[in-house]
Amino acid sequence: MRVSVITFPGSNCDHDAMEAFETRGHHVSQIWHKDTDLQSPDLVILPGGFSYGDYLRCGSIAKFSPIMNEVIGYANRGGMVLGICNGFQILTESGLLPGTLMMNKSLQFICQHQYIRVESADSPYTFGLDKGMALDIPIAHKEGNYFTDADGLKALQDSDRIVFRYCDRDGNVTPDANPNGAVDNIAGICSENRRVLGMMPHPERAASSHVVSQDGLFIIKAIENYFNSR
Repeated sequence: MRVSVITFPGSNCDHDAMEAFETRGHHVSQIWHKDTDLQSPDLVILPGGFSYGDYLRCGSIAKFSPIMNEVIGYANRGGMVLGICNGFQILTESGLLPGTLMMNKSLQFICQHQYIRVESADSPYTFGLDKGMALDIPIAHKEGNYFTDADGLKALQDSDRIVFRYCDRDGNVTPDANPNGAVDNIAGICSENRRVLGMMPHPERAASSHVVSQDGLFIIKAIENYFNSR
C-alpha cells in the first residue's frame, strides 16, 4: 500500500503512524500541511497531536491547511482516510464526519490503556475482525468526549457506523468503561461510504513488540486484508 501521513504544526504521532506501516513493508510518505499533493495514496492518515497548538478548538485551524482541500477531495472521491485522536477532531471540524469532540467529562487529560469493542466489521478498518472482540488500544486526549445530538446518534446507530465503543476487558460496554463521557461510549465512527474512519484511541501506539499491547496490529492487518481483497 501507499500511505500518506499528514504532518501539521504540533503533530506528534505522525512518525509513530509512519513507523507502524513502514515496518510492515508499505510505502509511506510524510506530507507537510502546506503541500498540495497527497502523492497518490491508498490510505491517508491524519495523526494525533496538537495541530496548531489546539488553539480555538481542536482541529478547527488545521481544517484550513492547504493539504486539507486535497484530503477532502480525496475522501469525496472514495479515498480511505484514517483520523486518529487529533485526526478525528480534524475530520469532524472538516465535515467529513458528523458530531464533535468535546472536553473530557473529567476535564482532565487522560493517558491510559483502554479497551474498545469492535462494533462493526463492515469497514476497511475492521475487515475480517470479529464483531464484539475487545482490543487494548491506548488513549491520550483531553478533548475526546464524542458528542452528536439524538438524531445524529440514531443515524449512526441505524446505519451501523459506530465502529468502536469503549468497553472493559471482557467486552462489556458500560458507563464505568467510558473514559471521557462520550455519548453511547463511542470511540470511533465511519463515514456513510465507510471509507473515512475517525477514532480517539491510538492503534499506532499498540503495533510494536516493544510496547505492552500489540492489539493495534489487528486494525492495521484489517486494512491490509481489505486492500489485498480488492
